[in-house]
Amino acid sequence: MTNTHVDYQLSQLDQLEAESIHIFREVAAEFEKPVLMFSGGKDSIVMLRLAEKAFFPAKLPFPLLQVDTGLDFDEVLTTRDSWVERLGARMIIATIDEAIAAGHVVDDGKTSRNRMQIGTLLGSIEENGFTAAFGGGRRDEEKARAKERVYSHRDDFGQWDPKMQRPELWSLYNGRIHAGEHMRIFPLSNWTELDIWSYIHREQIEIPSIYFAHQREVIERDGMLLSVGPEIQPKSGETPVTKTVRFRTVGDRTQTGCVESEASDTASIIEEIAVARVTERGATRGDDRFSEAAMEDRKKEGYF
Repeated sequence: MTNTHVDYQLSQLDQLEAESIHIFREVAAEFEKPVLMFSGGKDSIVMLRLAEKAFFPAKLPFPLLQVDTGLDFDEVLTTRDSWVERLGARMIIATIDEAIAAGHVVDDGKTSRNRMQIGTLLGSIEENGFTAAFGGGRRDEEKARAKERVYSHRDDFGQWDPKMQRPELWSLYNGRIHAGEHMRIFPLSNWTELDIWSYIHREQIEIPSIYFAHQREVIERDGMLLSVGPEIQPKSGETPVTKTVRFRTVGDRTQTGCVESEASDTASIIEEIAVARVTERGATRGDDRFSEAAMEDRKKEGYF
């Protein structure tokens, strides 16, 4: 058999890009009312860039959805708004405060706002009648996500059963659902953190500035560096210090730590990530540290 000419061989990034674009087009053709969950973080931005390519020169055939905890970093929200404005996309913002007022979420004073995103998200999906929701989860992030399919079925309560997943042989996806059910779709499933940064570098994609090294006042708590602010104040025995840090992942300010780093551009971040042995969620997300199965427990309830 004749080998494929070298000029026609796709690079790893090109293969990943082609797979993700294929998934976007499959979902747009198959589902009545999809939506893309867009937080303004690096993974959702890469996902949005891939969606833009999938349907260019037309506009996106679905809206964007953000679940707003009220505790997002300002830099992330600024970048989110910049992308939405540039693409002319329709943005739906579901806030936890509105979900509490509507009775979708109960604020007992103990549950973190990060966990309250579950009821807020499910309420928005039901209210808008979405049948498929794109998410930026990757299999290399966390072990619960490692065993999740590209098409991840959710029942009429929005719950995920990891023992009842559908086979995806030869990249054939089964999108059949009953009334009230929906699918979570993960176009970045086979990407790694290094792939994400390599793609951001190649495409020169706009991302929030806090992903790059900067000076910030932090405290060390539970093995993480947390940014000092209105919600995070030093406790007894904790001393705020100013360090050069960056964020590997962004989310709820009270649950997201930063790492010491001098990486001020994408090239240096790629070098840093290439030798990292802990995923960004394992290193800097407090909400994944409650138990060994913290992520899987949340996903079973309807988390991203």
